[in-house]
Amino acid sequence: MRTPFAALAIAVLAISGGLAFSSPAAAADKLPAAAAADKLTVILDWFVNPDHGPLIVAQEKGFFSDAGLEVDLVAPADPSDPPKLVAAGKADIGVDYQPQLHVQAAEGLPLTRIGTLIDTPLNTVLVLADGPVKSLKDLKGRKVGFSVTGFEDGLLKAMLESVGLKIDDVTLVNVNFNLSPALLSGQVDAVVGGYRNVEFHQLALEGKPARAFFPEDSGVPAFDELILVANSAKLDDPRLPRFLAAVERGTLYLINHPDESFKLFVKGRPELDDALNRRAWDDTVARFAHAPAALDRGRYLRFADFLKKYGVVDKTPPLDSYVRSLQ
Repeated sequence: MRTPFAALAIAVLAISGGLAFSSPAAAADKLPAAAAADKLTVILDWFVNPDHGPLIVAQEKGFFSDAGLEVDLVAPADPSDPPKLVAAGKADIGVDYQPQLHVQAAEGLPLTRIGTLIDTPLNTVLVLADGPVKSLKDLKGRKVGFSVTGFEDGLLKAMLESVGLKIDDVTLVNVNFNLSPALLSGQVDAVVGGYRNVEFHQLALEGKPARAFFPEDSGVPAFDELILVANSAKLDDPRLPRFLAAVERGTLYLINHPDESFKLFVKGRPELDDALNRRAWDDTVARFAHAPAALDRGRYLRFADFLKKYGVVDKTPPLDSYVRSLQ
């Protein structure tokens, strides 16, 4: 799951506890006078950050309103809540992660992927650039920090295996989401789970540039980092395709106008207007899914097989039971 980072911690105070962001009032004028917008609740995976760019832009530009939707973007009190709330019918859409979805499906949660926000991996293994680890082989005998067991274990196993090492060749240390601090303090020699668009830049801003090892360079199948999920029993909800169409408009506007979109992102949220978010924004623009509703079935099948091979899941349910395109 997404890990918090110190430079944006103030944002938790600003929006945790379920604060919703309403659509611009001016956009409501685009609806026919007799039409009432359909309300839709989207629970984010964490506090607002650049990964949510298309959602914020779609809201600030009135694209949701154009689609006849009144969308509330809600930050969860606990980052583990979004899939549970969608599964329980207490939120219409949740921001989730493809690796986590496979695990949730294996556990029987009634969740289905309906769209994608970020269609490239963000996860990495990070080390300090001036440290002793110059290649993955140099991790032998060293300490690797992690935050969440499960997917990250499988990912690290595969990456080490690609250079002839085993998971027993490293010492795993639970650093409780403090990835960058653990690396900077020398508590660990590497961390697994740091994002290439956030922690990588955070370390540079601290004056300690990092070296990143990318899972896909080590043979790990590509996966969608951030996805949109709905309750599996409610896929015929007519609001969902309209929502995805508005997200696509937001994505394309963001790609065409990244600087203007960043201004929309920080509008009314001055705590997000800092050097880290600017770097993260610039690094994330190219990673947003250009066609959020589109589905690559082969990608999901390959990744499901990968998770089973490395013991992250015991079984792989039929893909159609938890992955769909509403196009």
